[in-house]
Amino acid sequence: MFISLPYRPASAVAYARKWALSRNPDYYDFENIGGDCTNFASQCIYAGAGVMNWTPVTGWYYVNSSSRTASWTGVEYLYDFLINNAGAGPWAREVSVGEAQPGDIVQLGASDGHFYHTPVIVETEPRILVCAHTLDALDRPLDTYIYSRARFLRIMGVRKWS
Repeated sequence: MFISLPYRPASAVAYARKWALSRNPDYYDFENIGGDCTNFASQCIYAGAGVMNWTPVTGWYYVNSSSRTASWTGVEYLYDFLINNAGAGPWAREVSVGEAQPGDIVQLGASDGHFYHTPVIVETEPRILVCAHTLDALDRPLDTYIYSRARFLRIMGVRKWS
């Protein structure tokens, strides 16, 4: 049986701002082997959620660079996990740009439907600001990125085994 916990967006934002321009030594830096953006986004989400999903293959967890799920570091895999997660850990729903809040994530994509970047939203007023790895960014305006599509993922809550 699961219990529901609140997501702590302020903790995710504080983590994002602390580590946007550097690397937390507790996590491997994937910058030179495909990019570090989704690894960083997962770290931020974990700072706000505090619960991983230890399901092999389809869960969402990180122990080290070789003991982790694809959803921890892969853009599409993180999306699939957050949107479909009915188990432990954070879960999300896709929302409009106007519904996005600090602590949520945005994924940027190409016109062909391929999504390739996962920044973390740290402010929404007067404009959306993000923090990210892979082209490290601290409080970068979202509208300064070049992209064809964006999807906004609101972290709705967290589930934990009771």
